[in-house]
Amino acid sequence: MSTRAGIVVTGTEVLSGRITDRNGPWVSAKLLELGVDVLHLLVCGDRPADLHAQLQFLVDQGADLIVTTGGLGPTADDLTVPVVAAHTGRPLHTDWAIREEIENVIRGWGKYRDGDLPAPVVAAIDKQALIPEGAQAISPTGTAPGVAIPATRAFPAVLILPGPPHELQSMWSAAMGSAPIAAAIAGRDHYRQETILAFGLSEADLAVSLRDAETSVEGFDHLEITTCMRGGELEIVTRFQADSGAAYQSLEDLILARHGDRVYSTDGSTVDDLLARALSGRTIGTAESCTGGMVAERLTERPGSSSYMLGGVVSYANEVKSGVLGVPADLIAELGAVSEPVAVAMAEGVRRVLGCDVSVSTTGIAGPGGGSPAKPVGTVCFGIAVAGKDTITVTRRFPGDRGTVRRLATATALHLVLGALG
Repeated sequence: MSTRAGIVVTGTEVLSGRITDRNGPWVSAKLLELGVDVLHLLVCGDRPADLHAQLQFLVDQGADLIVTTGGLGPTADDLTVPVVAAHTGRPLHTDWAIREEIENVIRGWGKYRDGDLPAPVVAAIDKQALIPEGAQAISPTGTAPGVAIPATRAFPAVLILPGPPHELQSMWSAAMGSAPIAAAIAGRDHYRQETILAFGLSEADLAVSLRDAETSVEGFDHLEITTCMRGGELEIVTRFQADSGAAYQSLEDLILARHGDRVYSTDGSTVDDLLARALSGRTIGTAESCTGGMVAERLTERPGSSSYMLGGVVSYANEVKSGVLGVPADLIAELGAVSEPVAVAMAEGVRRVLGCDVSVSTTGIAGPGGGSPAKPVGTVCFGIAVAGKDTITVTRRFPGDRGTVRRLATATALHLVLGALG
């Protein structure tokens, strides 16, 4: 049986929705990559009784490893270490080596480089240097150290990690290499995980194919398949033991045979990855109305995007479409800003203004108002101009609220560019 883990994300700010949890999903994904099954992802506030209850729940569920995030700071509501110590029956003691590390970090800020530290700072350092007996401290990547507690007959191993995502992620490798955690996951199974990405494929259509695969793919029951629809893209993730590789290949062949025209990646490469490769040696610019710069944002999220992304024009107002991009005002007056000829003029205009090899334009009605029977809310026109080729125009109608329409339009713009460069 594979190693089983539970995750507890602490913080009233997360539980109340003021802050979106970024740690739980990240830790879960990393554990799955290691072949560790995640039983539960729990969130609790900064209340000792609630954290005790979450810990006991995971013990009762048979977890081999419990990972907690958050509650390691110097303030009164940072209670994870003392609560876990009490629950596992381990008294706290000062780890003097870790205390020195924390103090060096704080003095490195420059504010307290020389002389005695203020009493509140000393108290904060003392609190964060308290480690449960028999546990291994993990050097801080901020000011809070991590803690790895070995398993006993009565209690699974526990890994206590800081709450700030950058601190947690920076600490991950050291945490996995700590003796208590390495021992806890030593018995894990070896899994492969493969990802297929499709654009324009519905979960309902895929479900029909998966039902057929149950009877036609030998070893199908050894494949753990999850699907997620996000921004018009369908992510199909399959996790399986290494000896079920033939079954997965049969599944992939079936999906490609039925939906190959909508599958754009079988190795997990995103449209952003593929577009960056396709733009190698070329430059791109954007002219956006309804998406308001979201296409440009996606194009510039990747490190190194300056090698192909020149810039963009958010031509929300018709005066900007005409005055900056050179879209004829009479064209807008005759056909409306949301029309394929205007999308063409926007794409060609920004390519001319920026001097780029490729350009993409978006003009549409994101809603909630502004629609008409001929052009309902959700109508978006796209233009894709590529040097040496005729400009491509496409009109799509997207469902959903304003934010959904804008996100779907952004994803569609990237896929249209990728298709034009293929």
